[in-house]
Amino acid sequence: MTTHTLETPGARLVYDVHGPLPPAGGAPPLLMIGQPMDASGFRALAAYFTDRTVVTYDPRGIGRSTRTDGRTDHAPGTQAADVHALIDALDAGPVEMFASSGGAVTALALVAAHPGDVTALVAHEPPLVPVLPDAAAAERARASVRDVYEERGWGAGMAAFIAMTSWPGEYTDDFFARPAPDPAAFGLPADDDGSREDPLLSDRSWAVSDHRPDAAALAAARTRIVIAVGEETGDTFTGRTAQATAALLGHRPAVFPSHHGGFVDGEFGYAGQPEAFARRLREVLAEAEAEAEAEAEAEAEAGAGESR
Repeated sequence: MTTHTLETPGARLVYDVHGPLPPAGGAPPLLMIGQPMDASGFRALAAYFTDRTVVTYDPRGIGRSTRTDGRTDHAPGTQAADVHALIDALDAGPVEMFASSGGAVTALALVAAHPGDVTALVAHEPPLVPVLPDAAAAERARASVRDVYEERGWGAGMAAFIAMTSWPGEYTDDFFARPAPDPAAFGLPADDDGSREDPLLSDRSWAVSDHRPDAAALAAARTRIVIAVGEETGDTFTGRTAQATAALLGHRPAVFPSHHGGFVDGEFGYAGQPEAFARRLREVLAEAEAEAEAEAEAEAEAGAGESR
């Protein structure tokens, strides 16, 4: 692995390249992105792709990447511009991409703005509030997490976040009638360290969950887009947003092993199944590549027929 830095407008990005550039064997780089997770969250998954050149990065203002734009929000358009600059810096042509959570939102914004950057995108459980039928209630639920965090600190805020994201189905009156959960019930500290800068619990990432995908631009892109959902996620928040995003794009989501963090190991708490997840990711990328090749062959045959 080699570590690099890239200056973009308002940010200094740090990214890691696992393998050679240009990639060996003709396969494009496999770029893995998350939000607000940094590159370290992909350590377990990248370990199952040693035959590929894998690229991971820290989004601006997170982990090792700093920002000088004077902002604290995480707008998908800005993040997408950063990823576009990163792909240019790799100078290895279009990439394949696995993007999870807020990273999947960034990836959808990237493909809409720069469709030539990505040949195949697996967007894993993008947390997109506007696609939900109960979007207004979901916004209220999200605000309740922020309010608990502001009032009582990280442990209480994280407990409220877990309760929100694990709630099955739409956010009904029963959800809002519940008392704020006890952090101790989740093994979380009740002490308040006074910090209010967490990108997950504050309103700094609301621009991510407020993003509305440009369905027309995504449909027009040649990128093979697969929305993924964990088999354990069920009808909780990101399971429902994944289902709704796939429906917006006119297809069904691909089911992956485990849960929202199914590609991580025990290093980050609730362990997923990274080995099984990696196998499924390989399958889906191979299917996307086969579909693209078949489409290209059909277009070539059609063009030859028109020329005769």
